[in-house]
Amino acid sequence: MKKIFGWGLFILILGLAGMVWGQPSGSPWEKLTPQEQQVLKPFKDRWGTLSSERQERLRKGADRWQKMTPDDRKEAQRWRDLPSDQRDLIRKRYDEFRRLPSEEQEKIRNRSRWFRELPPERRRELHERWKSMPEPERRGLHQQWHKGPPEERREYFKDDGRRRGKE
Repeated sequence: MKKIFGWGLFILILGLAGMVWGQPSGSPWEKLTPQEQQVLKPFKDRWGTLSSERQERLRKGADRWQKMTPDDRKEAQRWRDLPSDQRDLIRKRYDEFRRLPSEEQEKIRNRSRWFRELPPERRRELHERWKSMPEPERRGLHQQWHKGPPEERREYFKDDGRRRGKE
């Protein structure tokens, strides 16, 4: 009797589990708000086949997208349009930056801010000068910059960087 009851219970549990597994997961497309449907339109045809976790992540992403400013959306689109190798390089450099001591990070932020605040013409001039330098000279300047004491770095910028790191 106990064996029969045990087997019956086992079959009942398997049947219930099968019913649960057979149920579509997540929420149906029709239950999404019109705004979510608009943002998630590329997923419409396969929405019912996505796991509930994937659907939830996509819904959260759609919500973030809707809350973005137009400028933020433009930046996100620019990021998405970058080739994957370029995105990988940016991620790698960001990871390297995050591993730097906080003082070094702050120096980099300050230099970046300084550069962004320059007049556009001056930024173009500096950028062109850097691009026109032969690769060995650029590499040497880069190494000298990172190995030299802070006083030398300050000295370099006294004449607005025109010495290219040379005396």
